[in-house]
Amino acid sequence: MSIKAVLPADVVWEGAPNEVVPPLLRAVDAMDDAERLRVMNDADRVGAMADEPGQAALYSITGSAETLDSLENGHARALWMFLKDPAGFGHAEEVRYADDRRYGRMWDGFECLPGLTVPRDGDPYTAFKAAIATHFDTKHVEVEICDRSRPSLDGEHAELIQVAIYREGRAGDRRAFVNGKLDRLPFRPVVEAAITYEPASGTIEVVAQARETREDLVRLFAEHMLGAPFQGERIPIRQYTLDHLLQPFDFPHDVEDNIESVKVTLLRLMPYETQGERVTLECMRGAERSIWQMAEARFGESDPLAGGYKVTQARFTIKFHATPGVRGGRTLPVTITMPKGCDLKDRTERERLVGEKYLKRWRMLRDV
Repeated sequence: MSIKAVLPADVVWEGAPNEVVPPLLRAVDAMDDAERLRVMNDADRVGAMADEPGQAALYSITGSAETLDSLENGHARALWMFLKDPAGFGHAEEVRYADDRRYGRMWDGFECLPGLTVPRDGDPYTAFKAAIATHFDTKHVEVEICDRSRPSLDGEHAELIQVAIYREGRAGDRRAFVNGKLDRLPFRPVVEAAITYEPASGTIEVVAQARETREDLVRLFAEHMLGAPFQGERIPIRQYTLDHLLQPFDFPHDVEDNIESVKVTLLRLMPYETQGERVTLECMRGAERSIWQMAEARFGESDPLAGGYKVTQARFTIKFHATPGVRGGRTLPVTITMPKGCDLKDRTERERLVGEKYLKRWRMLRDV
C-alpha cells in the first residue's frame, strides 16, 4: 500500500488556479526524490484515465455514476475516483488494460457454460492462485476480481466478471544509476493478464502477452474458479468482406447516431490472376467525385472496379453532424484490411460500438 505524500496547509484547494498552483509546486519541489516520484506517478495515473476510454472504464466499475456525472470534466472524475475509491480506480485501470487490447494481438476468446458463479475467496480462489504459481513456476501470484459492464451493439450493457492476474516473471536485470554510477540491478518483472467471464453467454475472453499462455490461463480459470469442463472451443473469429465495394454503396444509417455522411477514401485492389501486384485508388480530402466516379473517369473501360480485381483494403470516413458548442463535425476514419484487420480496436468504446454496428449493416463484418 502506497503512503500518501504530505502537502502543506497553505494550499488553497478551493481557490483560483493562481492561488493553488504556486504553493503546490513549491511543495512538490521541496519533497525528497521518492515522494516527488510518487506524486508524479499518481498524477500520470489520473491523467491517463481522463480521456474517453479511461472514463468508460471508470463508469464500468463505479457505483457512484451520479457523482461522476456532476463533476466538470474527465480529470475531475478520474481524480475523484483516485481519492475516494482507490480500489475502484485500480479496477478501472485493469478494465482499460483488457478493453484496449480486445480483438488485438494479445486477445483470445473461448466458449464455456453460461450462468456460472465466480468465487471471490475460499478454496477455489486459493486453488486457482496455486495452479497459476505451479504452471508458470513462480512464487508470487495476485488475483484481483471485480464486477463490471461493457456496452454492446444492442444498446444494453453486458454484465461481466473480470479477473486480473499478476505473476512474477523470470529473473533478469536492468540498467540503473546506483549512487550516481551506471550499474545493473537484478529484478523480476510483473506479468499481467486479464480474463473476463460473461455469465449470460458463457463467453470467456483473455488478454495476455504470450499467445501460448492464453488457453492455459482460461483452462485453469474454468477448472478452478468456474468448476466447468473446458474444451478449448474458441468463439467465432471476426472476418471482413469488402467485394461489394466494387460498386457504389450508399451506407444506410440511423438518424439517432448523428451521422452526416460516409465517404470511401481508399480502395486497394488485387488482380485475381496474381498475388504479386496491387492497385490503389484514393480520393483525397476535398475531392468532389466519389471513388467510383473517379475510377470510371480516369480508367474508362479499364476501370479496375469493373471486374478482375478483389478488394483487399478499404478506408472510409464517417462524418458526424456538428454538436452545439463544438466547431465542426467529428470524423471517424476506419481502415479494414482483409481478412481480419480493422483499426476500430484502437478507438474509444463509443466509436467501436458505432463502427461495429454499421460494419455489420454495411455487410463488411461477418463471424466465421
